[in-house]
Amino acid sequence: MAEHAWEVLPAPFGRRARLATAFAIAAVSDVLSVWLELVPPVQWVLDVVTALLLFLMLGRQWAILPALVAEAIPGLALMPAWVLVVGSIAIWGTVNPRGRR
Repeated sequence: MAEHAWEVLPAPFGRRARLATAFAIAAVSDVLSVWLELVPPVQWVLDVVTALLLFLMLGRQWAILPALVAEAIPGLALMPAWVLVVGSIAIWGTVNPRGRR
């Protein structure tokens, strides 16, 4: 129960639907980020909005923060950081400290 406390979407919106929506948000952001590489302020706004949307879709996932930092570094926007983060959350689930489940 506590794991899903930060999720904004109602219960009928299942895990698969949330992940599919998060993948779509991440993919669109990564594609736009490549084209906005030459306009850093617009790219930063896009990255912050993407991080907030993913936070709302996936709940409190700390893996989103390193992607936001990576996207803020010039030149790294060419790497699909958002898609990689959503993929890692989809495969491994939430980030847990070692020994806790």
